[in-house]
Parts: sequence; C-alpha cells; structure tokens
Amino acid sequence: MSFENFEVPYPIEERYKKKIAYFSMEFAIHQPLKIYSGGLGYLSGSHLRSAYELRQNLVGIGILWKYGYYDQARNQDQTLQVQWNEKIYNFLEDTGIKFAIKIHDHDVWVKAFYLNSETFKSAPLFLLSTDLPENDYVSQTICHRLYDGNVATKVAQFILLGVGGAKLMDELNFNPDLYHLNEAHGVSAAFYLYNKFGNLDDVKKRLVFTTHTPEEAGNEKHDIYLCEKMSYFCGMPLDEVRTLAGMKDDLFNHSLAALRFAHLANGVSQLHGEVSRLMWSSYPGVCEIKAITNAQNWRYWADKQLYKARDEGNDPVFDDRKKHLKKRALDVVADQTGKLMDPDVLTIVWARRFAGYKRAELITRDHKRFEALLNNAKYPVQIIWAGKPYPLDYPAISDFNQLVNLSKQYKNVAVCTGYELTLSKRLKQAADIWLNNPRVPREASGTSGMTAAMNGAVNFSTNDGWIPEFINHGNNGFVVPPADYLHMRTQEVDEYDLNKIYGILENEILPLYYDDHETWRQVVKNGMRDVQFQFDSNRMANEYYEILYK
Repeated sequence: MSFENFEVPYPIEERYKKKIAYFSMEFAIHQPLKIYSGGLGYLSGSHLRSAYELRQNLVGIGILWKYGYYDQARNQDQTLQVQWNEKIYNFLEDTGIKFAIKIHDHDVWVKAFYLNSETFKSAPLFLLSTDLPENDYVSQTICHRLYDGNVATKVAQFILLGVGGAKLMDELNFNPDLYHLNEAHGVSAAFYLYNKFGNLDDVKKRLVFTTHTPEEAGNEKHDIYLCEKMSYFCGMPLDEVRTLAGMKDDLFNHSLAALRFAHLANGVSQLHGEVSRLMWSSYPGVCEIKAITNAQNWRYWADKQLYKARDEGNDPVFDDRKKHLKKRALDVVADQTGKLMDPDVLTIVWARRFAGYKRAELITRDHKRFEALLNNAKYPVQIIWAGKPYPLDYPAISDFNQLVNLSKQYKNVAVCTGYELTLSKRLKQAADIWLNNPRVPREASGTSGMTAAMNGAVNFSTNDGWIPEFINHGNNGFVVPPADYLHMRTQEVDEYDLNKIYGILENEILPLYYDDHETWRQVVKNGMRDVQFQFDSNRMANEYYEILYK
C-alpha cells in the first residue's frame, strides 16, 4: 500500500472523525507481537482494538523493540532468568519510509514499520526502528530493549518515540488534529511541534496527555543537561525550556512538562484523577486533569461461551465451562511447574507485574495463617503466582525468587514464568479468586481484575485504582475496607491489609465457595455483568473522544 498521504484504512464513524496520533512506549495487541512490559501496554493494546471496533480515526505510534521487554526464563534452580532474544515478525510491513532525527547532535536514521489494521483487528500502528546499517552500533541499540537500564539510551528512546513519531506524522502527511501522549515518554514531541509551529499556543491546542501513575519511578526525571546534550529539546535554549516546562532545578520532569504543554490531561480512574489533581496542584501552569477510567477490550479478553451460558441461564453449562477453563489452564501450570492442581479446589491467583507497592508476597508474611490456609482440609486452597519484574528491579526479582523457593515446599503453590497476554488469559480462566493487594492509593488503575472478571474470576482487592468504581462487597467481588491509610506507617498499612485479607478469606470467601455454590455462582455472574460494559475499552475509547479530544 502507499503511505504517501496516509488515511486510516477503514470507513470512519462520523463522531470519531477527528484525527488522533496516539503515542505509547508499549502496545500489547496480541501475543506474537512482544513489544510490551505490563499494564501500560495492555491498556494501549485494548485502546487500539476498540478504536478499530468503533471505527475511530486514530493511529498508534510505538517502537519496534528488537529484543522486546525480555523473555522470562528460569535458572537451573527454577529462579528467574532474564533472556534477551531477537524477535522476528513476518506480519509487519516495511513502509519504505526512512528519515533522520537528531540524537546527541548527530543524525540517527529511523525506519517505520506498519501493523495493518486487519492483522490483529486494531487501529493502524506504526513502529519505529533505529536498528539500521546506516546507524552506528550505539544508535542501533536505541530500539533494542524496552525501558533500557542505561539512562542515555532511555532518553534516546524517548526522543525516538516523541520526535520520531511526530516527524513520521509529517512524512505520512497525516496531519493529526491531536497528538495524544499515553504517559510522558513521548513529550519530546512537544519540542518538535514547537519548532514546527513556532509558538506555544499551537502546540498546546494539539497536545493531550494521559498520566498513568502516582509512583515516583513512573514520573521520570532526568538530568536537564543530559537531555540537552542528547538533543531532547530540538535546539531550544535551556532557559526557554525551563520557562516553558516549569523546571526549577537541574532535573527535567517529563510528566510536569507534559502537563504544561498539553491543554488537557486525564488520570486513569476516578480515584487516580483525584490523586493526580492533588499531586500536581502546587505546580503552576499545569493543565486541567480529568479522569477517564481504564478498561480492557471485552471482545478480545472475555470467554464468550461462559457469557453465553450466563445469558441463557444455563447453570450446569456455566459450571461445566468454568471447570473446563480451569482444567485447561491448570494443565499449563503443571507443564511449567510440575504442580498438577485440582479444578474443583478454590484457586487464588496473584498475577501482574512484580513491583514493591503491589506486594506480591503479602499473604505469605503471616506464616502461621499461610500454613493453615494451605493445609485446610475442610476448605482446600491452591495458589498461583506469575508476573515479570523489571529486569533491573532487584527487590522485585528477589520477591519472585522467594516465592519460587517457597513453592517448592507445597504441592498446592506454583509460580509461573512468561506472564504475557496468552498466559495472562489462561491464569484468569484458572482463577476463582483474582487477588490484588497494592498499597492504597498507589495503583492508578490496575486493569488485570477487569479481564479476570470477564473470565469468571471473582475480584478480591484492596480499595484502589478502578476497584472503588466496581466492587460491591459480597455482591460482585470482595474488597478490603479502606482505613485511614494516609496517617498510617507503611508497616501498619501492611499489617492492617494482611489481617483483613485473611479475615475475609477465612470467614466469607471459603465458606461461600464450598458451602453455598448457588450464591458463589451468582457473585461470579454479577462480576461478569458489571465489567462487561462499564469496563469494556469501547466505553473508554468513546470517552476519550467525548472528554479528552473534544
């Protein structure tokens, strides 16, 4: 196909005709395309699928990561091993587009690849690569590893996404009405646009921004002199950068710059909207922050046969289907770990990115109660963990390895590797309880529970992210009653949540699952119902046009 004057290749729905360029560091669209690490990618992948379903005039811009995020393998003793394996894709199209951008004051050549809308039923996606013979070796490595640990490489990746993505739009003559930054990684696009239009107003009216995390590590800051040396500011003098981006010290805060260059921004749950407004309220010149709650693509994630049985009120088929899904998923767990689990036993799954505040190992901290839970003959339980820590987050890797070693002591505990889209769906189908226990209010949204509910798992969570908008305790899930977390020390928070989790498990969840199956099934169905429309990304993609793109 021709990329000369690019148009979205499907008929556009009238109310979605505004042209959007959607920048994201990662996209989890389908298992074979391994260019994502976790929640941010799952979210942008669902967004592109919904944009396709709703016929929105939107294109995605990302980076073609040569080695992906990393492949999660095992050492001889089953502990985590990080592997960097080259990815090869025959389904991406070479656009023939090649152009240079300035990084570290010299030309770096960029090539654009294209994911056709029909390949995985998503809005069109362009992926940028510097892995070209025209570039020196260091420039080639810019697109090798998602979130590279080397600071200079990471800043170069941000330039590739932002400046490279904005320049690609010019090469395609796409002329977006709005540039949507999904997280602040691509904010260098603002400097490119400033050069192009010559004033701040023209940049502002074209830029919108989604902030995804209240976490310090997620709102990245880099040495402003390093950024300047790397050509991040597209030639803008530093004093002007400081004035426009609101930087008082020698650190360039990407999120703050995005909030000042955009005319509108959003948090990713109603609670996160409040947290973000509070967090940024002391900074002058930041734009208004609204809230659009994250969601996941129902058509991609949900088990349709489970929904069909629910809709027909056929309880024997419903139970049979859930049991089949569990058995099939537990076979995958057995294949990986040698632990053959029982589909009739209550299965608790904790699976998502490993990060300190998500507290993967929380329920293991009370050894006595953990032992009692695993050895309960009346109400048997089995627990599965999975997730990919960031490859340089050694405390998170240590938590993972600790759980691996712990699992060796029990028949009914397993830890899986390779937590990507396919395993994610399988583990949601294996789960009766989808356990989620981040420290409140540090989880901006946390969407894994949405897709769990779409596969007949019941959410059990601390009251964070999207959960306050969803869980009606005992009706469609279970939630730890919130405490005055802001005035508690971290240790007190952890002890409080741990006690509540065990109390609810022992006194409510286990007796319900084993002694009152009719009510349990109704809780499962209520969760499936409540997640189907409110937390389907079609609702979210529509809200982006209604709220952020207006």
